[in-house]
Amino acid sequence: MVSNKSAFLDAVGKPLRIAESPMPKPGANDIIVKNHAVAINTVDPVQADTGFMVKQYPIVLGSDVAGEVVEVGSSVTRFKKGDRVVGHAWVFQTGKPEDGAFSLYCRVPAGNAAIIPSNIEYNQAAMLPMAIDTASVGLHKEGYLGIDYPSVDAKQNGKVLVVYGGSSSVGAAAIQLAVNAGCRVIVTSSSKNFDLCLECGASDVFDYKDPNVAEKIAKAVGKDNFVGLWNAIGIPESFEVVIPIMQKLGGGFVANTKPPGELPKDIEARFVLGIDKATWPVWESGFLTEALESGKLKCLPEPIVVGKGLESLQQAFEVRKGVISAQKVVVEL
Repeated sequence: MVSNKSAFLDAVGKPLRIAESPMPKPGANDIIVKNHAVAINTVDPVQADTGFMVKQYPIVLGSDVAGEVVEVGSSVTRFKKGDRVVGHAWVFQTGKPEDGAFSLYCRVPAGNAAIIPSNIEYNQAAMLPMAIDTASVGLHKEGYLGIDYPSVDAKQNGKVLVVYGGSSSVGAAAIQLAVNAGCRVIVTSSSKNFDLCLECGASDVFDYKDPNVAEKIAKAVGKDNFVGLWNAIGIPESFEVVIPIMQKLGGGFVANTKPPGELPKDIEARFVLGIDKATWPVWESGFLTEALESGKLKCLPEPIVVGKGLESLQQAFEVRKGVISAQKVVVEL
């Protein structure tokens, strides 16, 4: 008989506890995934250490999964048992342990999952879901940047997006989704990560430490239709660069990975929470699978595989809390 195990967080600041857990059951619109790889997002150790957005204990954390479908809900038509899938587990919203990624088996909404093409490994696919969805909310949800959903045959639309922090997982996803929506994307990163940003499709990349970066970006935007800025780093210090950029461009909208502080009147910024049904068209349309297969969407930045098995998650949390640039932490199961 198949059995499940999960990495439970029993209280704020406690180490993860590996224990047997019930097999999740799908709702009508869910799939059950046997996880082969899970990714660690910045928020995961933050939740463990602070209780941020934890609804109850014990809880199973984690959002990013890649694995094999073992069961589908009664209304699911896009997936079948045995499919290789990548998906976003919804523990952030539900607070239920069976919806956390850090298990051998977990529940995923079918609308937030996609087939993994044969050219992509599980440990590559696992680093996508939270990054794609965070980027997508900022780009596509009503009240944010107002960029069209991506497609593999998008035409250039004359719009320009600026991404601050293009080598982060959210930044790399934002570049690629926007490029595949027909936008030109101008990016900041550290100079060592220029090539990664260009590989994602950026038209221009500038060093965020350059004292003239705002002027250079404004010149690169030129007379095209500037739609706003995606701040994929989000910390208060980032606005020391973001504000001058926005002011050189006449103000406008900033999507931000953290709640923004007080800003000049000509700049509006909104916090992006990367779990929202507004992202589901990216998954349900077939774009992710087609784009991964064709190379129009790349699994960037590169994953760092930190061990195998649920027992490796605690070490992976510590690695994630360290200084990481242009990489994403993954554990294989």
